[in-house]
Amino acid sequence: MPRLSEVIAALENLWPAERAESWDAVGTVVGDPDQEVTRVLFAVDPVREIVDEAVRLGADLLVTHHPLYLRGTTTVAASHFKGRVVHTLIKNDIALHVAHTNADTADPGVSDALAGALDLRVVRPLVPDPTDPDGRRGLGRVCALDHPLTLRELAARAAKRLPATAQGIRVAGDPEAVIRTVAVSGGSGDSLFDQVRAAGVDAFLTADLRHHPASEAVAHSPLALLDAAHWATEWPWCELAASQLDEISDRHGWDLRVHVSKTVTDPWTAHAASSVTTS
Repeated sequence: MPRLSEVIAALENLWPAERAESWDAVGTVVGDPDQEVTRVLFAVDPVREIVDEAVRLGADLLVTHHPLYLRGTTTVAASHFKGRVVHTLIKNDIALHVAHTNADTADPGVSDALAGALDLRVVRPLVPDPTDPDGRRGLGRVCALDHPLTLRELAARAAKRLPATAQGIRVAGDPEAVIRTVAVSGGSGDSLFDQVRAAGVDAFLTADLRHHPASEAVAHSPLALLDAAHWATEWPWCELAASQLDEISDRHGWDLRVHVSKTVTDPWTAHAASSVTTS
């Protein structure tokens, strides 16, 4: 039965903290390095619903993609929801570890998991990590389809393969346009339009696309856009990360029980469709 320090060392080997962006907050948030770990839960968000799930599961370690405190704090009082999370974790001897932008750029990372969920073949990173001599790490992925699909068919595949959310998949572009190559980036991706255009792909699938960047992107070129829920584009990483820890556990004889939360923590809970009109 491994100690927390041993499991964290294995996770840090997968997603080294030094590869996180300078503004990010990754690593272990709470936890006693000497405590024993038998059960681990992976999730996207360190919110109350997930922490309560970890308690019910009897987990010793919760690993999330999003940080709990991204901008720092001066209090962990339980009167605040984040403070309540900290109190609940400590009272139940549950450690919390975060892998955020260091998991985004990992090989394999968040966008590899997203591409895998959609049966896309990864060709290369969208924004390569200059410190990687093998050219495999980096932000986003440039992918190819095994056979061409229309934009409508690709959107339907994304809606079917990604976890269901109130948003679903928003699409910009001709629904009958033929798609052969796709750039993907888990999480917010509208800062990457220059790199996407430079990649020469037919479509870009990401999340959190804002009006003006999306409008300018489609005005620049026939690039098709697929905008999914932020949580949905990052959830496949949880399954990838859990399988990686499972393999490490087997190799070390740890016999860890590794779980992936299926609790939907996307903040949007309902969608009312507008009547579609054509001009």
